[in-house]
Amino acid sequence: MQHGHIARAAGLVAGLAMTALPALAADPQPAGSRPVVVELFTSQGCSSCPPADALLRELARRDDVLALGFHISYWDRLGWKDPLSSEASTERQRSYARRLNGGQIYTPQMVIEGSGDMVGSNRAAVFAALHEARPVAAAAVTFAPDRRSVRIGAGTGNGSVLLARFIRHQTTEVAAGENAGRILQDANGVRTFTTLGDWAGPARDFPIEPPAAGEGLAVLVQTPDGKILGTGVVIGDDL
Repeated sequence: MQHGHIARAAGLVAGLAMTALPALAADPQPAGSRPVVVELFTSQGCSSCPPADALLRELARRDDVLALGFHISYWDRLGWKDPLSSEASTERQRSYARRLNGGQIYTPQMVIEGSGDMVGSNRAAVFAALHEARPVAAAAVTFAPDRRSVRIGAGTGNGSVLLARFIRHQTTEVAAGENAGRILQDANGVRTFTTLGDWAGPARDFPIEPPAAGEGLAVLVQTPDGKILGTGVVIGDDL
């Protein structure tokens, strides 16, 4: 069995270049269905992470998966500052750790549907979890035509409405740390992660800033125990 890096850290400035992935469809999912949510907690300063990053890139091309890369900050003092890292990503991982594995954090870690985790480079475990996932679509998530608001439709349940703004593809030349000299490719790297508000059954609308070219927005409705009730994605390239 593979083991991920137990939580450590990184610090310098990243050289990076942006390229665009092929356009992704922003069509709504069929009624009552939605993609499986896959979250990878990773860092450009972690030598065990590139295989997991490659797996996330593969999953990001699937219509039945919503793949998000959360770059944690605790590697940033060990020689390389990941340009995608944020304290918000670190806190999201810590909140999962408190529920899933006694508070231990490590990289690379994949969390499937907010309810199960595994080493992010363990393909067999990841694909087994995807096969077993039964995503619930209790809340329909739709975007206004101008992409300046999102509606959570009426349904049953309650949870937080979360917004992840991500870069669809980023190429970084790593100059220091465990991956020094490597060119790393990141897909759907989350730049900001915020809470829009709460949803408790009645329909609600929330204002948002539309994604720029090369960006995407993912909205999740998630219960306090991690269960995901609804998702929506919009891509800036198709504005």
